[in-house]
Amino acid sequence: MLVIAYIGFGNSVCQYHLPYVEARKNKMKVKYIYRREEDRVGDLERESWYPAIQFTSSIEEVMQDPEVNLIVVNTPDQFHVAYTKMALESGKNVLTEKPFAMTSEEAKEVFALAKEKGLLAMANQNRRFDADMRTVRKVIESDVLGELIEVESHYDYYRPSIADHKGMGVLYGLAVHPVDQIVGEFGVPEKLVYDVRSIDNPGISDDYYDIDFFYPNGLKAIVKTSYYVKLDYPSFIVHGKKGSFLMPSLGHNSSKAKPNGPYPLPTEEYDEEFWGDLSYMDQEGQEVSMKVPVEKGDYGLIYDNIFDVVAGNAEKIVKDEEVIAVLEIIEAAMNVAKEAK
Repeated sequence: MLVIAYIGFGNSVCQYHLPYVEARKNKMKVKYIYRREEDRVGDLERESWYPAIQFTSSIEEVMQDPEVNLIVVNTPDQFHVAYTKMALESGKNVLTEKPFAMTSEEAKEVFALAKEKGLLAMANQNRRFDADMRTVRKVIESDVLGELIEVESHYDYYRPSIADHKGMGVLYGLAVHPVDQIVGEFGVPEKLVYDVRSIDNPGISDDYYDIDFFYPNGLKAIVKTSYYVKLDYPSFIVHGKKGSFLMPSLGHNSSKAKPNGPYPLPTEEYDEEFWGDLSYMDQEGQEVSMKVPVEKGDYGLIYDNIFDVVAGNAEKIVKDEEVIAVLEIIEAAMNVAKEAK
């Protein structure tokens, strides 16, 4: 049984963690949510939504409880490493929200400590299990596209108000997801080319990026975000030697309505207008065109993996070297953004 304690109680915990853990209560449960006392003032109603969970402002209570065997760090980014190290020093396995650390060097230190302690430390790169990403993965693994030539990933917005945002942060807050999706699916590239800047505030913001990943087998992957895209672009475009696949945009998680109570486990079924478009040449040389239903997104799959790893039956689904590579890419992209004056 995984006995879980959360450090933090933001929207991410409520929407992307708790519903998926509750759906797996036969093998995991949440015992604590730690919040600083000042964060609880005027916000106790949300705590009442979860009567089975103990809310506490004593970090020692959480870390010293022998029943707790998994700490989930879900705090502002700059505190991830400190809490992760604290949990490891207390003998707890740790799942840390993205970005796992603010630098690749910090991540290496954390992984070294986890290895020394014989514990799990893993990044919560849950967007590997988005509905669109799982659909793309299913098509790629079917091999109907043949040898892959190009994969393009888009996560775009139309928000002209981005012009008022002066400061870095989009790379660590947003780009870390699609960059990880590519690294998780295809591995660490041998070469990268960066176009990272701001349309409105060059040199002081990082809200536009176009990063090209080049692989030894000839595959090129593109990760791109702009805040000036008025018409929906496909979230993924995949071209192989035998065919192509287009995955429509399914919208943004941030645009979904917030319930006045616990988030339910998502059960959305996507209409055919959101299904992917697949066209390829079969073994007889005949053209095949079809709609591909959207796979079900499931952020709980990362918890299933942790359960199996802790039981000694699996390896981590998000590898240490992948986390380090993603952070190195983000760091290099940040430098390009600062120079883009």
